[in-house]
Amino acid sequence: MTTVAGLTILLGADAGSAMVVGVLSLDLSWAEPLLIVAGVAAFLRGQDRQIRQIGRILIGVALLLVSLRMIATAVEPLGSDDAVPILLDYLQTDPVSAFIIGALFTWLLHSSIAAVLLIVAFSHQDLLSPSLAVSLMLGANLGAGLIAVGLTRGAEAPVRRIPLGNLLFRGFGSVAALIALLVFNPPLGFAGSSTSVQIVNLHLAFNVLLAAVCLPLTAFAGGLIDRLVTDPLPEPRNNLTGEPSALDQAVVHMPSLALPSATRELLRMSRIVEMMLKPILELYQSGDRARIRGLRRLDDEVNEIHSAIKLYLAETIHSDMDESEARRAEELTNFAINLEQIGDILARNLARRANVISQSKLVFSNEGWKELTELHGRVLTTMQLALNVLISRDPELARQLVEAKEKVRDLERKSNWSHMQRLQRGRSKSIETSDLHLETTRALELINSLFASIAYPILAETGDLPDSGPPKLATLRPSEAG
Repeated sequence: MTTVAGLTILLGADAGSAMVVGVLSLDLSWAEPLLIVAGVAAFLRGQDRQIRQIGRILIGVALLLVSLRMIATAVEPLGSDDAVPILLDYLQTDPVSAFIIGALFTWLLHSSIAAVLLIVAFSHQDLLSPSLAVSLMLGANLGAGLIAVGLTRGAEAPVRRIPLGNLLFRGFGSVAALIALLVFNPPLGFAGSSTSVQIVNLHLAFNVLLAAVCLPLTAFAGGLIDRLVTDPLPEPRNNLTGEPSALDQAVVHMPSLALPSATRELLRMSRIVEMMLKPILELYQSGDRARIRGLRRLDDEVNEIHSAIKLYLAETIHSDMDESEARRAEELTNFAINLEQIGDILARNLARRANVISQSKLVFSNEGWKELTELHGRVLTTMQLALNVLISRDPELARQLVEAKEKVRDLERKSNWSHMQRLQRGRSKSIETSDLHLETTRALELINSLFASIAYPILAETGDLPDSGPPKLATLRPSEAG
C-alpha cells in the first residue's frame, strides 16, 4: 500500500470510527449475546473460509462491546470521587491542559473510541461542561494519531509513514479546532440538546470535516513523507545478520534434517533479497550512490548464499531419498536460483536505472509514480506470501499466491496501457521517462513471477495447477538485466 493510499483510507477510517462512537453510545447490551452465538456458530460450522472469517469478526465485535461496557462501568465510581470535581474545575479554566490530558488519556487507553465514549459518559453524569468536554474530545483525536505512531516507532520506514501522516493531519486539525474554540467561543447548542449528544455529533463533524479538507492534500503529504522518512541501507558483512549459516554439514547426508536446514538458509537469503527490494524506489528518488553500491554488495552476498545452498542440496541428493524428499530438494534449489536471479535484476537492472534517473534528473509523472509504487507494494506482499508457502507448503496459500501473481500481471498491463495513453497526450514527463517506466514495470512483474513460482510444484501435486502453468523464468536473464 502506498503512503497516499494509506492516508486516504485512514481519513475514511477515522470518520467511520466517529460514526461507531455514535452507534456505541446507544445501549447495545442486547446485541452482545446474539453476536457471540452467531459468530461461534459461523466459525465452528462454516465450511467456507470466508464464513469462518465472518464468524471471527462477529465474535470480535461482541467482545469489543463487552469491553467498552466494562470500561464505562469501571470508571463510573470516579464521578463520586472528591478529587474529580476539583480537577475538572481547574481544567474548565485551562482548556489547553484539558486538550493535552485528553490526548494522553486516549494514548493510555489505546482506543479513541473508548476515550470519546468515556467523555460522553462523564458528560451524561453532568461532570463536564460543554466547552471542557469539547477540549477533551479534540485531545482524544490527537491521541488517536499518537497511538499508531507509538506502536510503529521501531518499524521500517514504509510502516511508519502512514501513521505519521495521519498524526500530522489529526494534529493540525485538532489544534486548529481548539484555537477556533478559544478565539470564537461559539455556542454549542446547535450540536444537540445535551452535552453528551453534542460531543458525539461534534466528534463526527470534526472527523468528516478533517477528511474533506485533507483528502486533496494526501498526494502532497504522501510525497513529502516518503522523502523524509527513509531507512538507511545496512552495510553488508560476511554474515549479514550475525547468524551462522543454517547449512549444517553434520546432517548433509540425512535428508529429513538437511532439507529443513536448507530451508532456513533460504529464509536468510530471502531477508537479504527483501533488503534489496524494499528501498529500490527510494533510490529512484534519491539516486544515493552509496546505497546503490551497498545494493550491489548485498547481491554479492546473495550469490554466495545461492552457491552454498546449491552445493549443499547437491550433496544431500542420493539414492536413499524418497520421492517427496527429492521433490522438496528440487523445489528448494529452484527457489534459490529464483532468489539469485531477483538479486541480479535488482542490482544490475533497477539499480542502474536509479543511477540514470539521478544523473539525468528525470521525474516521473504523478500518475506514473503512483502506478510504480502500487506495483512495488504488491510485489513485496507477494514475497511475504511466497515465504509462507515455502515454509508451510499449504495448497490454499499456494492458490492465493498464484492469484496474487495474476493480479500483479494485470496491474502491470494496466500501468503500461495508462502510460501509453499519457504518451499519446504528449505528457512531457511520461515521454522523458517512458523507457524507464516500462522497464521497471517489466522487471517488477518478473520478480513477482519468480517469487510466485514456489506455488506451482505444490499445486501440481494437488492437481490444481493453472492451465498457464509455471512462469517461464528466462524472460529477463541476468546478462540482460545489466
